[in-house]
Amino acid sequence: MIRPLAVTLLLLAVPVQAQTGTPAPLADTQLPDPRQEAQAKALMETLRCVVCQGQSIADSDATMAGDMRALVRTRIAEGQKPAAIRQWLIDRYGRYISYDPPLDAATWPLWIAPALLLVLGGWIARGSFRRSRGR
Repeated sequence: MIRPLAVTLLLLAVPVQAQTGTPAPLADTQLPDPRQEAQAKALMETLRCVVCQGQSIADSDATMAGDMRALVRTRIAEGQKPAAIRQWLIDRYGRYISYDPPLDAATWPLWIAPALLLVLGGWIARGSFRRSRGR
């Protein structure tokens, strides 16, 4: 009876063990240059964590997000521009990583949809007001 309990506890511990990891050196350490740190933070706020749902790498506690924060800080400390780092990450992980996808053939519906919904809402509201005034 003790063996099934031990096996169950071991199986439950595997996912917990998989999440633990040593954070990258610059994951949670600010850069000494305040201007560079501001650039790094601004960039990190616009990049989505690839293992979290809806969190930026600046907000996520995932090990992968820590590695990405360290990568951003390291590259900015080396003098790379935030736009170049962002493009490198998009090339590596795809457009999903960006909270601000570029306007192109694949993303234009995302940019146009809010305007279309606003126009549709105005058209429905106008029709509703006309009917209520006509009574």
